[in-house]
Amino acid sequence: MAATDLIRLSDPDFFTRDVLTVAPELTGKYLVRQYADGHVQAYLIIETEAYRGEEDKACHASKGCTPRTQVMYEPGGVVYMYLIYGMYWMLNIVTGPASQPQAVLIRAIEGANGPGKLTRTLMLDRSFYGENLCTSDRIWIADAGLNPNIKTSPRIGIDYAGEFWANQPWRFILQPH
Repeated sequence: MAATDLIRLSDPDFFTRDVLTVAPELTGKYLVRQYADGHVQAYLIIETEAYRGEEDKACHASKGCTPRTQVMYEPGGVVYMYLIYGMYWMLNIVTGPASQPQAVLIRAIEGANGPGKLTRTLMLDRSFYGENLCTSDRIWIADAGLNPNIKTSPRIGIDYAGEFWANQPWRFILQPH
């Protein structure tokens, strides 16, 4: 879909809601990226995962506010980027009100199945940490008015958080109609 056919989500209130509301609603929206050469491309978000605050043992905020997680304590609508395995940037969208650290991991977009492939496709790195999705000229979320069918399942790769947190059905996957 052309980026010009989409409606940008520029109201911060969309992002300052609870992560368990925002994460499934982001599935079926578009991640729009304007590259350095001015080219704009929209990518359908097909998979997300919710991470819900300091009580969630799989969430980075479970260890409290650190220099790495500082942005998670800001009001929703900003980007939280972190590096895993020393080579893959992970794109997360902070949600909820200030001081309630929550984030949505964008796991997959159409054409890039996996969070590492996604950030490489979109050329995202540490420079996007803290980027405001409501005002950014480089990255934002847009809506095409889709009414997607969403499947839930447990999150992936978080066994370290314990059985309770690993089994929360906080992974949201776009299903064909």
